[in-house]
Amino acid sequence: MTDANAQARQSLLDAIAREVAATSDYPGKDQLSPAVIAALNRVPRHEFVPDDLRHLAYQNRPLSIGQGQTISQPYIVAIMTELAALTPQSHVLEIGTGCGYQAAVLAEIAETVVTVERIASLADDAKARLKRLGYGNITVIHGDGSRGWPAEAPYDAILVTAAAAKLPAALLEQLRPGGRMVIPLGRQDMTQSLIVMEKDAETGAVRESCKLPVAFVPLLGGLK
Repeated sequence: MTDANAQARQSLLDAIAREVAATSDYPGKDQLSPAVIAALNRVPRHEFVPDDLRHLAYQNRPLSIGQGQTISQPYIVAIMTELAALTPQSHVLEIGTGCGYQAAVLAEIAETVVTVERIASLADDAKARLKRLGYGNITVIHGDGSRGWPAEAPYDAILVTAAAAKLPAALLEQLRPGGRMVIPLGRQDMTQSLIVMEKDAETGAVRESCKLPVAFVPLLGGLK
C-alpha cells in the first residue's frame, strides 16, 4: 500500500474516532477496541469502491457501488463491528454483502464469516474481490438474506446491513445462545434505529439495546 493510502487511512480512523466519541450516548461506547481499529486499518477500502470513486475511498461517507446499493459509511461499519463483540473464534453471518467491505472487516477479527447477497452480480464481484485480497475465511452466498443461512447456523454474531421493517424471525433463530445480532430496524421512509439483540446463553431470552439513528437501504427478500 502506498504512503498516500496509509495517511488517508489514518485520517479516516481519526474521523471515525471523533464520531464514535460524539455519538457515545447511543451505543454506550466512546472509543473503539484495538481489534476493531486494527481491522479497519488493515482493510484497503479503495479496493471495494468503483474506480471512479477511489479518490473518495477514505472519506467517512457512504459511496454508491451500483445496483442501487452503497458501501456503508466507515463509521457505521466500525460501530456495527464493535457492537458485535467479536472474538478470534467467532462464526459470523452477514446479511447484505454488497461490495464485501464489511465482511472483510469482520474477517480480520472473526474466525469465519458467511455473507449473503441477494443480487447475483454483487455477490459474484464480492467473491472475486475477497478471493483476490486473500480473505480465505469468508464464504459469499448468493441467496435471500432475509432467511439467513441455516446451513451454517448457529452464529455467534449476525450483522444485517439493510434495514428491516421488523425483526426477521429466521435470523434470530440462527443466533447462538449468548450471541449478538446488530440490525437496523425501520422503514426507509421513517427514522431507522441500529439495534443490538442479545440472546441469553441460558434462557434464550432476547434483550434489546442501542438505538443509534441510521439510514440504510431496505432489507428485501427474494433473489435478483
